[in-house]
Amino acid sequence: MSNSVPRRSALKALGASGALMGLSENAAANQADTSVRDSLEPVVHWSDTHDRIWLAGNCWANPMEDWMIRDGAAECLTTGGDRNIHLITHQLTDPGKSFETSVVVSRVAVAGKDDGVGFKVGVKSDINDHRANVFAKSGVKAGLINGKLTINRKSKAIEGAADPQSVRLKLSGRPSGDSVELTLTATSSEGQALGSLTTTVTPEAVTGNIAVVNNFDPQLKKGKGARYRFSDWAVAGDAFTVDQERAFGPILWTMYSLSDSRGDDGFVMKLSALTGPLGEQDSDQVELQVQRGGQWQSLGNATLDRDAWTCTFRIPNWDASADVPYRVLYKETHPSGKETESQWSGTVKANPTGRPLRFGALTCQNDYAFPYQPVADNVIKLDPDILYFSGDQLYEGHGGYGLIRRPADLAILNYLRKYYQFGWSFRHAMKDRPTICLPDDHDVFQGNIWGEGGAPMDVLNGGASSNGGYIEPAKMVNVVHLTNCAHHPDFYDPTPCKQDISVYYGDMVYGGVSFAIIADRQWKSGPQRVDTGSGRADHLKDPDIDPLRLDKPGLVLLGERQKEFLEKWADDWRGASMKVLLSQTVFAGVATHHGSYNNYLVADLDCGGWPQTERNAAIELAGKAMPLHINGDQHLTSLAQYGVDEQRDGFWSFCTPAIAAGYPRWWRADEVGMEHTNRPKHGMPHTGEYEDGLGNKVYVYAVGNPEVASKKNRYERAHQKASGFGLVEIDPKAKTYNIHSFRFLIDATDGNPENEFPGWPVLLHQRENGGDNVIG
Repeated sequence: MSNSVPRRSALKALGASGALMGLSENAAANQADTSVRDSLEPVVHWSDTHDRIWLAGNCWANPMEDWMIRDGAAECLTTGGDRNIHLITHQLTDPGKSFETSVVVSRVAVAGKDDGVGFKVGVKSDINDHRANVFAKSGVKAGLINGKLTINRKSKAIEGAADPQSVRLKLSGRPSGDSVELTLTATSSEGQALGSLTTTVTPEAVTGNIAVVNNFDPQLKKGKGARYRFSDWAVAGDAFTVDQERAFGPILWTMYSLSDSRGDDGFVMKLSALTGPLGEQDSDQVELQVQRGGQWQSLGNATLDRDAWTCTFRIPNWDASADVPYRVLYKETHPSGKETESQWSGTVKANPTGRPLRFGALTCQNDYAFPYQPVADNVIKLDPDILYFSGDQLYEGHGGYGLIRRPADLAILNYLRKYYQFGWSFRHAMKDRPTICLPDDHDVFQGNIWGEGGAPMDVLNGGASSNGGYIEPAKMVNVVHLTNCAHHPDFYDPTPCKQDISVYYGDMVYGGVSFAIIADRQWKSGPQRVDTGSGRADHLKDPDIDPLRLDKPGLVLLGERQKEFLEKWADDWRGASMKVLLSQTVFAGVATHHGSYNNYLVADLDCGGWPQTERNAAIELAGKAMPLHINGDQHLTSLAQYGVDEQRDGFWSFCTPAIAAGYPRWWRADEVGMEHTNRPKHGMPHTGEYEDGLGNKVYVYAVGNPEVASKKNRYERAHQKASGFGLVEIDPKAKTYNIHSFRFLIDATDGNPENEFPGWPVLLHQRENGGDNVIG
């Protein structure tokens, strides 16, 4: 799309912000800091890497956009606090053995105070997972602060280190009785010993991740601290567990789709590979190879988009009759002329025939429960044929360190590093099965999307949660669409909408099932067009307001383009005998309480139940295909049947649990006096035929209400908040959908009936999506 982000765009923007903070470069610091060495071999090779934002496959930088490799060293680009780089392939696991680590540091600039440079060891979260640990604030700090060697609260002044230039810091640890003895030493660029400091800590204090740190104080604001360069980072010792399989990049992960095409291309396989943000002098080519007859064959190269750092292969006339191993390769040429190759591999599964299609359904991953290992493990155990992420692969607060909305290039980097947590969690599940991945509101840094056909948001008269249009630059929104959807089957009509924002609606035919993929927010009208009578445009709080007055002529839900697509899709049965509608959210207001246990709302216009006339039109158009609607977004799993002219004359909706529910919702219709009829035979409360707060007819068969969360452990908390995932077994022969809604902290294969939310599993027949009601 544009020139390289790391040099022309990002550096220009970051350099300007540095000037605003009054920072000045130190010319000596711009040279590779190789004058001070010891016997340890570097574990990252920044000295032989081109300038770029992404540091290395064995590193995670906090935050990514505040770091880059410049002239052979990793340089922090901000004077803010607690900027750090974790070595994700190494963990300190055995404090009964020795270790050491060293790094060369040079101060580039200081604004306000120098809050130090050095190491943290023993950085760990409540689950001590190497990925979760990178965001933990714990650990033993050991470094140089204002000319003093410091380990935790013990410090010692040394000469010649007030303005560190090419100073090597070394931290050694060895068992000492029931403790661990830590020794921190500093050596000048001429090899002169500047001083050392020794103290003891508990063995538990050093177990966990290891990181280098620029400014130790996490409360230190930008413009108040120092900036450093780091080179020759080395580690050694038997106290470390080393696992090179934990490396993340340069190829981060892949996603692919396989679909029976509309034209003469037969089955089309599309695959996207994602890398970290590379540099202008790095290669932008990725190769795809497949294994056939025991030999690897090249299917050619694809070019990385230098905004999204995503490339996509499209292979027509794919032989879908057998599993095909694949791998993607990236060759990196270093300044020295050395070349290294990395790869990521998986399997393109055969098109399932003669059996039910197993469909994994997931949504909404708040990062308090990152990396969501119970869900990721269960997905792999259950081995679905296809995965569906219906949106909110990230939230604005992912990974901390704030939100960048503008300029577009920096907003993109801010988005990418948050999005990378999604791939880091689910890449092993995605590599071996088709994946459909829809962007939603938080993916484009909005509390809700009322896309208005791609219009820019009027930020002066509303906010990112309750105003129409897109708040982010179109360039950033297009990167979100590209990273999530580039691998999807060919779009029905790829013509961009307003602001040249891309679209992604279309169909997929796989396993005897036809899927319609739609964007139920991209054209939706903003709530500022109506008056809910509350302080927030999208929340209806007054029970005395007739909700039908909010259903004004001219309001939009799906838009004319998607309605045309749905009408044609409903009549297109090529390669399929069953149909599924995929979108971000449910076409009804199946929630009564939002945010906190007692926060009752009559209606939330963010659901797909508003505007009501357009909601009914969408149900009638798609209803000809008798689809099951699978969606997410609500953080509250539900199974419900839509009604238009009368109760239960529409198709069914399965809203999946959130992978990790943040903002909680409840459906407690009986408690707020909502009238119901025809309670299902299972007799559970809050079920039956209702009119939701917007006046829409809906038959609620099952819901998975959360508890009020009290647990501190991230996985226990996610379980309390009704997190989990869905699995639907779609049987084209029996014409049934067997729907499962699994909870978070379970083993989905052990047969425990409490693994699922109350009311599940449920077996639906295709004809029930046409109003021929059987269950209940």
